[in-house]
Amino acid sequence: MARGLRGMVAIASAVAVLAGVAGCESGGSGSAKGSQRLTVWLTVDAQESWPDLVESTNARFAQQHPGVSVAVEYQQWTTKNLKLDAALAGRDVPDVVEMGNSEVVNYIVNDAFTAVEPSAFDQSAQWLGALREPCESNGRTYCVPYYVGARVGIYRTDLFQQAGLTKAPESYPELIADLDALKAKFGAQDHAFSALYMPGRYWYAAMAFVKDTGGEIAVKTDGHWRSALSSPESVAGLKAWKGLLDAYYVGDRSKDNGDEPAVVGQGKVAVFYGNTWEAEAAADPQSGGDPALRGRFATFPFPGPSGGPLPPFLGGSELAVPAKSKNGQLAQDWIRLFTDRTSQQRLIKANTLPNNTAQLAEVDPAGVNGSAAKAATRGWVTPPAPGWAAVEKANILQEMLEDIATGKHTVEEAAKTADGRIDAVIDKN
Repeated sequence: MARGLRGMVAIASAVAVLAGVAGCESGGSGSAKGSQRLTVWLTVDAQESWPDLVESTNARFAQQHPGVSVAVEYQQWTTKNLKLDAALAGRDVPDVVEMGNSEVVNYIVNDAFTAVEPSAFDQSAQWLGALREPCESNGRTYCVPYYVGARVGIYRTDLFQQAGLTKAPESYPELIADLDALKAKFGAQDHAFSALYMPGRYWYAAMAFVKDTGGEIAVKTDGHWRSALSSPESVAGLKAWKGLLDAYYVGDRSKDNGDEPAVVGQGKVAVFYGNTWEAEAAADPQSGGDPALRGRFATFPFPGPSGGPLPPFLGGSELAVPAKSKNGQLAQDWIRLFTDRTSQQRLIKANTLPNNTAQLAEVDPAGVNGSAAKAATRGWVTPPAPGWAAVEKANILQEMLEDIATGKHTVEEAAKTADGRIDAVIDKN
């Protein structure tokens, strides 16, 4: 997955900054008669991984809109929202902005973005739900899916061979059997060896198990969002996650997965659950990895207890037009080109997943993203509840998981406490 998503942080509260946006002209019908300069804010992922796509889109746009220049400004994930908040408080705003799919909700509910007509964009009927749903509010759509990434199982092929395993697991029973074999082969010799790397605060992994058993992080009932972590289905998922951790993970249960490639690079992990780029990062010294491990990793769709692929969190990007843009229609025209079928094919070549289910079939099944493409159809995103960013900022999920992982509380007790905390934050926001 594109490297910038590693640093994606929860959105800072935009309510105060955006309070005045609703009363301003949207500029949604802007045309070339307005400003002759279109300003596009993209994250550095595009600059680093597909600059030719940006250039080709600008060239195609110039053919359709002679005389209109495009200025692309690249933003860092860690600072872009603060810059956007400041811009939206004034009148000099970008015309196109890239947002994480878990970041857009607060901007949408505060009328920061212009509504778009999905049918005007390629393959909108096949947009991945984890990209489409955050863009929707009250029957309208306020952003356009751009690209996405999914977590998969990543394993050491050399360790599998040494343990007598000839292929990656294709079912949950096979996964358990393989982990048992790896633990028996290497764990007895090295008590620091983890057949499966699964730190306690790894909420992307734990919530995938919740989704797999039919649970939900939160649900909307009668127009109100409520946490659902203590439901029987969610508890079953949390128990399945903890069972794997108890059986196969040796390490600090109070840490998250932020340094996963570096830990795996130490050579004491056989299998881990992560983004596809982490397979390369574990062998990259710049990420703390070991170059001696280069070429020793492969991926597989991580199986879940339900019998299908474990439903992955789909971390991705959306493109939106700020309501204050004076070039609203031009902005939508640029987004239309940047996200059409041809552009999605270029993203696939850059080992990035497309924004739609139809083109997932174009991802090379034997390539680095083949496993991710298989899992992506079951993908999910955090609840599109106003105030969810504050839930993430409060680290409620991580603290619940640490309590479970360390045995401080039972799954039921920790989940019930988390439900109450989440509901309080959502109500406040």
